[in-house]
Amino acid sequence: MKGYAMNFKKALLIACSLFLVVSLSKAQDYEYIGAAKCKMCHNKAPKGSQYDTWKAGPHAKAFETLATAEAKKYSANPQTDAKCLACHSTYHSADEDLMYTIKAEEGVSCESCHGPGSKYKSMAIMKSQEKSLAAGLILPEEAVCKKCHNEKSPTFKGFNYAEYTAKIAHDDPTTE
Repeated sequence: MKGYAMNFKKALLIACSLFLVVSLSKAQDYEYIGAAKCKMCHNKAPKGSQYDTWKAGPHAKAFETLATAEAKKYSANPQTDAKCLACHSTYHSADEDLMYTIKAEEGVSCESCHGPGSKYKSMAIMKSQEKSLAAGLILPEEAVCKKCHNEKSPTFKGFNYAEYTAKIAHDDPTTE
């Protein structure tokens, strides 16, 4: 009987510890806010018109490419196929319970590369890179890109990080 009580106490301690860890990790979850919220600050010429640059680029059009005849060679309905959407839409690549206001049609938006913006979206935080990073901002490196630009993609033809990031550059000239 003594062994049973000891095992029960250990199991209870482990369960409580797991509950605490899960609760604390949930408190750190960041919500996706959508490109329209980013646009509010990142669409001014002095800041590099970052939103317009993204909107005119391939990431913003990633969802649209799934409606093409080429995409239909790989899936009967690419715009509803989870395998396609995982890399062609920020909405479908994120956890549903972390969503706030974002649409699949945005394609690969700001938060696919820079992380969910709910905690770093305010000007007070964005003025400080240190605070922004602590609040979930990601400064994307090659590994972030390679989550989608890799051999698993049926249309993969190689990926040169320096070349491709130069094509989608949307730097803020005030931070250089």
